Amino acid sequence: MKKGLVLEGGAMRGLFTAGIIDVMMEHQVWPDGLVGVSAGAAFGCNMKSRQPGRAIRYNKRYARDPRYSGVKSLLASGDYFNARFAYHVVPKKYDVFDNEAFEQNPMTFTVVCTDVMTGKPVYRQLDECNYDTYEWIRASASMPLVSKPVWISGQALLDGGVSDSIPLEWAERNGYGRNVVVLTQPAGYRKEPLRLMPLMRLGLRKYPHMIEAMERRPAMYNAQLDYVAKAEREGRCLVIRPDAPLKIGHTCHDPEEMERVYQTGREAGERRINEIKEYLCE
Repeated sequence: MKKGLVLEGGAMRGLFTAGIIDVMMEHQVWPDGLVGVSAGAAFGCNMKSRQPGRAIRYNKRYARDPRYSGVKSLLASGDYFNARFAYHVVPKKYDVFDNEAFEQNPMTFTVVCTDVMTGKPVYRQLDECNYDTYEWIRASASMPLVSKPVWISGQALLDGGVSDSIPLEWAERNGYGRNVVVLTQPAGYRKEPLRLMPLMRLGLRKYPHMIEAMERRPAMYNAQLDYVAKAEREGRCLVIRPDAPLKIGHTCHDPEEMERVYQTGREAGERRINEIKEYLCE
């Protein structure tokens, strides 16, 4: 039976996830496959490259660097997180991503994006490390309104969380019978209709199916929470989530807040590492 790791997104809440997977790497706990959405993909790739500590390190280092992210980048390029600097310069020059380790690690790594033309999820397994690999990860984490669609192989892509926020069902369909699911919201959370939906309709007016996907997202997400809860009761997954809301903004620029959320994830990982080991390694 294949064992999987399912990582939802959540923008900077994803540093909670980064803390957990760093603890897993330090304890040499490796799933057979990882599927990540949005921040889950952007930070989860460091597990395939076997680089604990990298996600929190570069996020803190460039938190206030206008080359990395900010309104200036958004106005100049249409992307809040600068496409070239954040996804191609930093991993190649300043906080080097280990391409060789990524390719040699047998753990499969799949990212989820949303096709803006159809509003449907797109799943891409990334085995080699090249320009398109970084672009797939960028597409998965590209939030609507603050990001332009990322064009790869004729597809226009944005945030995978719009169409499949918690891809546990996908993992099970693809042969992963036991999964650790990392959520970035506490127990009892339910997604409400998006207050910015009128602005979304305006910003995405060229993509009517993407607008429909955005409108469906709260119901989809809550149904996925119900599915995860049922799978947890039946022993098909082990769920790790924060004990309380993480209270960090999607575009936080405060290194101390980033560290707080990351340490919250590390604490959760350390507290449950034996349970994770038993679940994935037995």
